[in-house]
Amino acid sequence: MIKLTCLEYYLKTYPLMLINTSGYLDHASFIASPNFDERPSDCRISLLVIHNISLPPEEFSGDGVIKLFTNQLDPAAHPYYPSIQSLKVSAHFFIRRNGTIIQFVSCNKRAWHAGESCWQGKNRCNDFSIGIELEGSDNLPFTDAQYIVLAELTMALRKEYPITDIVGHSDVAPGRKTDPGPHFDWNHYRTLLCGTNLNSCSQKFD
Repeated sequence: MIKLTCLEYYLKTYPLMLINTSGYLDHASFIASPNFDERPSDCRISLLVIHNISLPPEEFSGDGVIKLFTNQLDPAAHPYYPSIQSLKVSAHFFIRRNGTIIQFVSCNKRAWHAGESCWQGKNRCNDFSIGIELEGSDNLPFTDAQYIVLAELTMALRKEYPITDIVGHSDVAPGRKTDPGPHFDWNHYRTLLCGTNLNSCSQKFD
């Protein structure tokens, strides 16, 4: 009997993810965020930005992130919320600790996830990037399910868009942002990508 790796088990259990021409993932639940707009007409989607988020901070499985991304956060629900209730932010995808994916914005649209940012001399990374939020924090490791789903989602995105670089929020907003944080295992993520498709091993990681 051959013992399957977590990635092999996932790929045998679930069909491959696909992004349709409208920019939606067929495996994801969709909750519409109003926090997006049109990308510049001449802009190619070439960057993937990985974030972490938890609301309340360090607490998981609640609806805080959904409320934030849909502008429904109740400032009375937690002492931290008044400091962020006026934010208008979103991400294209949110991967929970158990690997569940929620999509908030079509990949063809510009989600408001990176803020003031720059990558390889190009400002306004939201124009040419896709943002993925992992449920987590700078202080805790991410789950196996999250890495597996993130790798599969990455491959689906790369099939549909000319993504050449994968970075953390801290890479495009150094000094302002720290996520996905020191517990994000870039080597493990790279290994999963290579296990999903050997051609992905040439992917740039910074």
